[in-house]
Amino acid sequence: MPEQDDTLLLHLNEAIATTRDKDSLFKIVTTKLRLIFPFDLIGINVFDAELKNKRLFLRDYYGAEEIVSELPATVDYFTPIAGSPVEKLVADPRVRQITLQDYMGDYPAYEPFLRMLHLGVSQLTVVPLRTAGHLTGFLTLASRRRPNLTPADEKLLEKIGSLVAVAVANTLAFEEVARREQERTLQLNINNALLSIKQREPLFRAVAEELGRLVPFAYFGIRVQRAGQQANIFQAFAEFLRDTPEAPLVALDPERDQDQRLSDPAGIYQQNSELLHEPAIYSGAEFKELAVRYPRLRYIYEHYGTRAVLVAPIWQRPDGAAVLTLSAARPDAFRNEDLATVVALVPQIALALENLFAFEQIEELRAQVEQERTYLVDEINTSARFGADSGAFIGSGPALQQTLLRIRQVASTDTTVLISGETGTGKELVARELHNASPRHNRALIKLNCAALPAQLIESELFGHEKGAFTGAVERRIGKFELANGGSIFLDEIGELPLDLQAKLLRVLQEREFERLGGTKVLHSDARVIAATNRVLADEVAAGRFRADLYYRLNVFPIALAPLRERREDIEPLLRHFVQRLSKRLGKPIRQVRPADLAALQAYGWPGNIRELEHVLEQAIIVSQGPFLEFAGFAAAPLVLALPAGAASNFAPLKTLKEQERDHILAALQRTGGRVSGAQGAALLLDINPKTLEARMKKLGIRRTVGVE
Repeated sequence: MPEQDDTLLLHLNEAIATTRDKDSLFKIVTTKLRLIFPFDLIGINVFDAELKNKRLFLRDYYGAEEIVSELPATVDYFTPIAGSPVEKLVADPRVRQITLQDYMGDYPAYEPFLRMLHLGVSQLTVVPLRTAGHLTGFLTLASRRRPNLTPADEKLLEKIGSLVAVAVANTLAFEEVARREQERTLQLNINNALLSIKQREPLFRAVAEELGRLVPFAYFGIRVQRAGQQANIFQAFAEFLRDTPEAPLVALDPERDQDQRLSDPAGIYQQNSELLHEPAIYSGAEFKELAVRYPRLRYIYEHYGTRAVLVAPIWQRPDGAAVLTLSAARPDAFRNEDLATVVALVPQIALALENLFAFEQIEELRAQVEQERTYLVDEINTSARFGADSGAFIGSGPALQQTLLRIRQVASTDTTVLISGETGTGKELVARELHNASPRHNRALIKLNCAALPAQLIESELFGHEKGAFTGAVERRIGKFELANGGSIFLDEIGELPLDLQAKLLRVLQEREFERLGGTKVLHSDARVIAATNRVLADEVAAGRFRADLYYRLNVFPIALAPLRERREDIEPLLRHFVQRLSKRLGKPIRQVRPADLAALQAYGWPGNIRELEHVLEQAIIVSQGPFLEFAGFAAAPLVLALPAGAASNFAPLKTLKEQERDHILAALQRTGGRVSGAQGAALLLDINPKTLEARMKKLGIRRTVGVE
């Protein structure tokens, strides 16, 4: 029936030219074909350009409805032609009729044939599809009864095959255009996310959700190994998981790397791993083999049912590496097109990572600068008298000259310095001079008095804490070692540091690394350490109150400050310096010192050293009325000042340092009415921390109510 054949070809040609929807088009094709060639099942397989792989483009069964649901209409992935009956058809591509039994001997386990036999289908009519003379696939008509095809029927099927080949090519082209349009939309949406989202978790959640519209996956992960981190340790940068394709993405616990079941001793994320070399899809037996080798993959294989992973290295370079991983439960979940889509996104994801690194670094620097600003403002307010104007380096005696020599010798290095000396000898001023004369002078000198805080707070002050690390930790706090990065840190009264914190300080000195309280991230600090103590640390080590290893780490370059009683030749220039400076600050005329008073000042033991001398002079300047400074009548002043110089040496008993310190504190409390802290407190008068003063009072048996002492 040539006229009927021509009508069929005309209808098919018209449908191909006017219909763009794949399902509608092939519904027309199959309906028209069944008018001339009765069949129970129709299938179209397409090949790749090299004729190495095939995939099911279309399948439709005209039988019981319950059976239809068992058969996939299409399959999105390619399978090898080799090892299947199709290899025989490709070897001799022509219209032919075959019986399944003819092939079952060579391919007894070929699953599509077994399914057809289960349905009672045993006869196949195979039609090659060619485009521009190149074989692109096969059209298969299957039936329960063998059709009797005439040569004319075969010629008609050849013509139909040519039309169907054009329809398939057009559909694939339309699908490719649609896929590229989806990719462009994906890239545009990701670009918009990059521009509008600056936080890590929301940004990569948006990227994962957009990617999930094109590529089916159960897990999305980005892992990064950055410069400065421990070698070959990849940290999760973003990880999301969902139970079903429709389920929302759930962010995974960032601490999950601590799970021993996910440990990576074999190195799946080490820089020499094959998973970091090239983009690839691992599925089926290949993925199972990887799961045997790597505990992390074995865990997801067993617990999540993962059967395929798609890996796309983002970068691998001397300063670190990054990798994007998708995983799925179906072994055929990922296609080469999916890999191409992910690889096309790699430059954008790399840019997102770089931007986030920059944003996070800027945020850390901003927080550090703010902390430094707050710290330095506080330092300016509380330490205005420090520096050259403080009198710390006034004098020409041999003890001072030795100190200045030691400072010059070590200032330009990064060597750890231990400053020892009694209270008031100027240990902090020496630390400041060391810092100011060093190459680090453009950065901050950060102070911490180890005796000024409760033991439980010192660790937070030293190393910082994360939000929620302990009760009251409502926000992240940067510690002193972070603030001092690139500068110097001054640890005053280091001998008061609790033993458990001594071990942590030792780690910083040895490894230059630490963690914030409540955190797991290893931080590094390039801070020069300057420590000070008024204790004899060697004796503290012998008594078991100070770690020997920490002592030797601190005592690399010791500087011992002489007490003022061993610098009597410097008392007169110090006195002139303080009288001029304090008189100007207090708005008082400069008064002279009687020779007898000067001799008494030089004879006094000065348990409070330079600080005590300054305070005595300040009180004398305030109350004096005549041409000379008056020292008599002050409980805080040296008792010997009421006597002539000769009598001072003959009659004044020499008190112990402990007695002198107790008298000095009592005098300060007497002047402040027993107040310890605050603007009118003894701590301010004595220029020490209130908590330190309270500790000294307790040690010396001094009560707050001092009127009866």
